[in-house]
Amino acid sequence: MVYTDKEKYSDILEHSIAYLENCGFENIKADMEGYETPKSYLKKGSNIAITPDIVATKEGRKHLFDVSLKSERPKLLKSKWLFLNTLSNLKSYRFKLITTRGHYKFTHEMLDAINLNDKNLIKI
Repeated sequence: MVYTDKEKYSDILEHSIAYLENCGFENIKADMEGYETPKSYLKKGSNIAITPDIVATKEGRKHLFDVSLKSERPKLLKSKWLFLNTLSNLKSYRFKLITTRGHYKFTHEMLDAINLNDKNLIKI
């Protein structure tokens, strides 16, 4: 989710966190009030900060989650997903996308555009 949509979709983020807690994830960090903020990564040469929506651990492995919702800034969302996917590959993390009804087609089109077709979506 792009930082401009955080307030608009905070209920979906809360629902996603509750779902992950029920699935057995621990040490949940989320980019919202009431939770510890995950580590942000700054893009060199600009003031853009990339922060995963949710970071959690399960069975000793770190998982990065991003909530996929329709956005007016798809280019920024694509670059965020590519960065998080590359970071997770380098550090042996797991990167997954969470999406909800009404946003499936948008998410699949975005994944096709950046050749991340192998990502399994968590549908809530």
